[in-house]
Amino acid sequence: MKYISTRGGISPIGFKDAVMMGLATDGGLLLPESIPSVDQQTLDAWQGLPYRELAFRVMSLFATDIPEDDLQSLINRSYDSFANKEITPVVRQNGVYIAELFHGPTLAFKDVALQFLGNLFEYLLKERGERMNIVGATSGDTGSAAIYGVRGKENIHIFILHPHLKTSPIQELQMTTVLDTNVHNIAVKGTFDDCQNIVKALFNDLPFKEKYALGAVNSINWARVLAQVVYYFYAWFRVREMGGADIVFSVPTGNFGDIFAGYVAKRMGLPIKRLLLATNENNILTRFINDGDYSTGEVVPTLSPSMDIQVASNFERYLFYLFDEDPARLRDAFARFARTGKMEFTPAELARVREEFGSRSVNTAETLETITAFHKHSGYLLDPHTAVGVHAALNCVAGGETPVCLATAHPAKFGDAVQQATGIAPPFPPALAGIEKLPTRCAVLEADGTAVKMFIEEKAR
Repeated sequence: MKYISTRGGISPIGFKDAVMMGLATDGGLLLPESIPSVDQQTLDAWQGLPYRELAFRVMSLFATDIPEDDLQSLINRSYDSFANKEITPVVRQNGVYIAELFHGPTLAFKDVALQFLGNLFEYLLKERGERMNIVGATSGDTGSAAIYGVRGKENIHIFILHPHLKTSPIQELQMTTVLDTNVHNIAVKGTFDDCQNIVKALFNDLPFKEKYALGAVNSINWARVLAQVVYYFYAWFRVREMGGADIVFSVPTGNFGDIFAGYVAKRMGLPIKRLLLATNENNILTRFINDGDYSTGEVVPTLSPSMDIQVASNFERYLFYLFDEDPARLRDAFARFARTGKMEFTPAELARVREEFGSRSVNTAETLETITAFHKHSGYLLDPHTAVGVHAALNCVAGGETPVCLATAHPAKFGDAVQQATGIAPPFPPALAGIEKLPTRCAVLEADGTAVKMFIEEKAR
């Protein structure tokens, strides 16, 4: 299968080249030339597959230039580090199904993709006899998952930018306590959007990108989206086995990557009835879906910091399809957005959006109330991001529909919010035991691309 850029400025490339490129040389995001279709007969055959085998079936449709035995080995090694043998088990609690995506080494859904991507990078670099400097931005969970995905791996250094003092204490510790020589943490005095803009600027500086062999672990890398597609299929099968029908996925999201994976699964033929996009007060995506208003504002700090984002980088991939795969229309929309801070859409385009997505913005009070009520009724603890998705589901799912909420983080990662809501400090799982006592290493820099570039130049040498 070949891959193209949303901006239309490159010749089609293979999966392996797409993974290594991360961001297209024309500044666009990479997508497959066509989305493979999965018919009912195939769905029936996949119904009872364990997670690793299902992952192989899904990924092999896209990663056609990797030998099957190698791909299966990469998948198996990637999920050996998960604490639950199902990888992403589904439980039923308080009237909703919850897909637990937090059983990886850093207790967040990002592990599902980044354990795979780390092994994939190492495999491709060895095959090519090359080295790579990974550069990424995180609002909390991506950074630690990426670091754990590549720590100690050959031929890779990783530089992760996070907003200084704007992640949860546990998220920060999960990054800064990793002292492997190939790991470099950068705390940027600014917001996640500042971090993301610096990373994009580095990748758009083509001489710098080439000289230092930059690689991407943010969800701009297609392999991350692909790995996330798998758990939509897995959760759908499990819920169907438990009697669910007319399945609606409720997805807490800020950067649009997780819900875009669900959109890809739906385009492949998975019978998802609706995708419900749940945001916190940083609700640019909810305003877009409900009101047609995609305009930037100030980032508001919340109890769900991984969603404290204004500009969603993966949104470009969805717009490519919304604009009927017209790169010129996409380029014009982003040029206007750069000038005015907003995008405009036709009534027909907005009607299509609302056929595919619903959305709800959930504020801090509602988040805490949901954690409190859910624990009172079921004894189950929700982290604040998952609570945003659960609140949206409970208030937006119609009669006869079956809500499936993606649980994106273990509650212990956001223990202060959980304790505020329930009076209970969630117990630390083994992966977090004693982390607050470990030594840390981190560079604090201004929100300035030149400063970050100089830091990378120094460490990469």
